[in-house]
Amino acid sequence: MSRTALVLGAGMVGVSCALALQKRGLAVTLVDRREPGSETSYGNAGVVSRSSIVPLNNPDLFGKLPSYLGNRHPALNLDWRRITGNPAWLLRFLWEGRQSQAAQRIAALDSLTIDTVARHKALMAEAGISHRLRETGTLKLWRSVAGHAAAEAEHRLLAEHAIGSRVLDRQGISGLEPSLRPIFPAGLFISANASVDSPGAVTAAYASLFAARGGTILRAEIAGLSKAGSGRPWQAQTGKGRILEAEIAIVALGPWSRDLLAPLGIDPPLDVERGYHRHLKAQAGASLSRPLYDVDGAYFLAPMEQGYRVTSGVDLSLRDAPDKLRQIDAVTHSASEAFPFDGVIGETWRGARPTLPDSLPMIGEAPRNPGLWLAFGNQHIGFSTGPVTGEILAALVAGEKPPADPEPFSPRRYL
Repeated sequence: MSRTALVLGAGMVGVSCALALQKRGLAVTLVDRREPGSETSYGNAGVVSRSSIVPLNNPDLFGKLPSYLGNRHPALNLDWRRITGNPAWLLRFLWEGRQSQAAQRIAALDSLTIDTVARHKALMAEAGISHRLRETGTLKLWRSVAGHAAAEAEHRLLAEHAIGSRVLDRQGISGLEPSLRPIFPAGLFISANASVDSPGAVTAAYASLFAARGGTILRAEIAGLSKAGSGRPWQAQTGKGRILEAEIAIVALGPWSRDLLAPLGIDPPLDVERGYHRHLKAQAGASLSRPLYDVDGAYFLAPMEQGYRVTSGVDLSLRDAPDKLRQIDAVTHSASEAFPFDGVIGETWRGARPTLPDSLPMIGEAPRNPGLWLAFGNQHIGFSTGPVTGEILAALVAGEKPPADPEPFSPRRYL
């Protein structure tokens, strides 16, 4: 087994890989341009989601597309310059959402999420931050009576996978969250989910646990990755010219992974979904006990250490394009219809989530590149599935049986 490893990227996936490799006796250096948990792993709803087993590009998406194309719906913003610049990715994304692929995608995601709450709970106890975990479930809400049928259908699907949930009417919703305005006649309480009050702080605490156990954390921009030849170590060059060497290298840079791999001739079909969030201040006496998702409003609203975080839908603009605030403005208004707020706290945040066309992450060794391992593409559930991603990768490195079948996530499906 390899004795030294470089993990490039200190989001939830990268930190989890570092911890899992360290547990197996490797000397690991974790490298990122920013502090751990400061990028994509910071800006999410903080949900530890057992229920995220249906990919976004599922057969139901096709019926919704007409309402999305005019950029009037808060769920999606399409930048046509991006679409025309890379139409193959979007076409593949839609093709992967056909009915014949649904069952195997759901099975793969189920294998990633089945132990997600237990894994996070154990890590949080080890890191001394159990107080950040809320095992209060999540709410999914609909603004019309037609939502009852949707809630019942999702309840049945979740029950098939032993995922606890309960359909609610207006009175049941108010019983769980009395501060919500009574605008939702239908809901689904997903008791199997959990949440945290600061996903960035949780990721940082896991990184501190890694450091306390002897791991090295280096803040540096990675300018390049190379290998001189067979039997030689992998070398990562920092922006300041420093060379870092290890027997194996793990690329866990999320939406920036493709940038580092392209010079090696490795070109995964990785693209990004941008997203935004804002923190809002609740009016005196109002509170929520769990995150909620407003299906018709297309936003998550989650109680956080910084305030109440409202998240936007997907912005399919170029990764580094200027902010486009239409969606976050719209969902801020919709969230204010549902819950009594008293103003915005701080600045609007924007980030990007790494997405592969089949909505599954890439976990495994890069073909034709011994010692180069890939761990990215966890899309919207990287915070939830980071720990199991790390365990799958580390088990493969160590020659152990992984906790989930790694074949659906193999880099060979694209490379």
